[in-house]
Amino acid sequence: MTYENHQSGNGGVITLQNDQEEIGRATYTIFPDEQKLIISFVLVHPKYEGRGMGKFLVEECIRFARTNGWKIYPHCSYARSVMLRMDDARDILLSQ
Repeated sequence: MTYENHQSGNGGVITLQNDQEEIGRATYTIFPDEQKLIISFVLVHPKYEGRGMGKFLVEECIRFARTNGWKIYPHCSYARSVMLRMDDARDILLSQ
């Protein structure tokens, strides 16, 4: 599996892919002045659901934010629920 980050201006999408097709994607918006990344939406295609792929996408968003020194506001309810269960993400999680 590989990740690709397609950033355009202050927005972008991180895709998770295998050799044949896209598994899922996470869309985000960056507010550089506020040092904040907002996860807008996490999608896993139906045939890959229930295998932890959504969590992998959230973890990749966390890596991206940490690399850039940003905090994360998970607007997506799925991303929020994943991050709330991750003890090692508490320092980067914004409630608003």
